[in-house]
Amino acid sequence: MSKPNPPGDSQQTNGACQLNHLQLFHHSLITTNPDALKFYAAASLQLPSSKSYPKGTKSDTRLVSSPYNSPPHLLDLTTLDTPSQLLAKALTIFTPIRNEYATAPYIDSFNWDAVFVFLKELSAEEGYIWTKQEFYVVVFRSRLSPDVDVERLHELDVKSHEEATVSGGLLKYWFGSKNEQRENLATCIWRNRDDAHRGGLGPWHRRARGAAREMYEQIDFTMLRLEVGDGVASWEIRDWTDE
Repeated sequence: MSKPNPPGDSQQTNGACQLNHLQLFHHSLITTNPDALKFYAAASLQLPSSKSYPKGTKSDTRLVSSPYNSPPHLLDLTTLDTPSQLLAKALTIFTPIRNEYATAPYIDSFNWDAVFVFLKELSAEEGYIWTKQEFYVVVFRSRLSPDVDVERLHELDVKSHEEATVSGGLLKYWFGSKNEQRENLATCIWRNRDDAHRGGLGPWHRRARGAAREMYEQIDFTMLRLEVGDGVASWEIRDWTDE
């Protein structure tokens, strides 16, 4: 694949700019409503629907990859290899398909089939021949304490995500809304396990771990391996084992 031109150097034809594969609509054009980003795939609106966009449209290479649409939380696609770029873009449509995601089986709770259909389409559009790739997935299931400090919980989550974003390799962060039993699920999809390890080393992650006992009645942590086969013809999520 040839090296793309920077966004500012895109060729223009008939009042439209020719896209390179890293160009996105600017994040400021996308909602900052967390529910829209979590449950209605609003981040997918960053992806141009054709190979051109109207002349003068503000563009960027930073992707909204979490419920937080602000600069410290954006995923810089220029820092990633092509498979990770493609998966991150495909994951902009990642949404739950059942209300019981906090307690239901992880694979059955999200629109994984749609994500990988989209990944296959994106790969074809960019002329990329997908070969088998593996990624690292973390799932957090929790039950909040009845008297949890919600503002403190939010601060810890926001700052921890900023740390992970700066560290690099976090392709998707998603969390739901607590149910009537104060249960919830959050998940991270990483480029690899080493990235995940580095992403958790910062001071805000240490503070979050230190506050877990007072904020949660229960928390379960699961590590999974995501394997996407050649040509995106198959995919599998299974328990993580060192192989």
